[in-house]
Amino acid sequence: MRTSILATGLSCLAFAAAAETPVLTVLTYDSFVSEWGPGPAVEAAFEAECACDLQFVGAGDGAALLARVQLEGAGSNADVVLGLDTNLTAQAAATGLFAPHGLTAPALPVAFDDPLFLPFDWGWFAFVHDKTKLPSPPKSFEDLAASDVKIVIQDPRSSTPGLGLLMWVKAAYGARAAEIWAGLADNIVTVTPGWSEAYGLFLEGEADMVLSYTTSPAYHLIAEQDDSKAAAPFAEGHYMQVEVAGKLAASDQPALADRFLQFMLSEGFQSVIPTTNWMYPVVTPAAGLPEGFEQMRPEVSLLKSAEAAMAAREGALAEWQAALAR
Repeated sequence: MRTSILATGLSCLAFAAAAETPVLTVLTYDSFVSEWGPGPAVEAAFEAECACDLQFVGAGDGAALLARVQLEGAGSNADVVLGLDTNLTAQAAATGLFAPHGLTAPALPVAFDDPLFLPFDWGWFAFVHDKTKLPSPPKSFEDLAASDVKIVIQDPRSSTPGLGLLMWVKAAYGARAAEIWAGLADNIVTVTPGWSEAYGLFLEGEADMVLSYTTSPAYHLIAEQDDSKAAAPFAEGHYMQVEVAGKLAASDQPALADRFLQFMLSEGFQSVIPTTNWMYPVVTPAAGLPEGFEQMRPEVSLLKSAEAAMAAREGALAEWQAALAR
């Protein structure tokens, strides 16, 4: 009897302790929470100092995050959304679902000052190829359109790289963007929902090039000791991506959400970004950047403001859809 009562008492204490542990829910893209992504290391580092339970929820690719937040509205269980970029932040801000973070953004290669969204990494989009199979890649979008090189890209309606590609073409060619897309249409093997699917098809040999990042070859160099992959430099310049996180105004853990956003700028978070998310950290880790990150730095950087990207999005999407429908 006494043993049973003691066991029951201990169980109740354990349940009470578990119930008192605050839970922070972070909505993010699938590759962030994968076993090879930043999620596991970030979770361990933050939980070691927060006395909380950090739970990541994957929701497809980056652009799908905003669609989910809009669908769930103020009833979302998420406290933080991590993985939007500056092509989506004006639209996200217009929902009224995000609260100010109150932090100073770190210095970036471009001016950045957003009261709702805090950057955690950045990079340049690029088409990645295998040097042993495509030793002389196209040097511009026009070269690519004139070639028989096959590419795989991501859907701009669900993927931030896909949307970034629309902005890249628009920023580089303006009124000629529809013409460029018409030329590229027959180069496109397929359009995938997200980055992971596209890159997987490229690695399986289904395409000559894939839309990715200038830092993607560093993964192969560091993780696989494979120097056969390269990012093709384009004469027009390369479009930048700045990835951000924001706190939802309806969060039931606002103080913990603020603490996580501040933690994003710390060594514990930033040091894992280069070799898990394969992007540039917004704060250079104490150990510096790993080998391969300086292999291709574009001479020209392209980036639309958040407001300009939102204004251009529908027209750019229509041009893309019209070209692929022919």
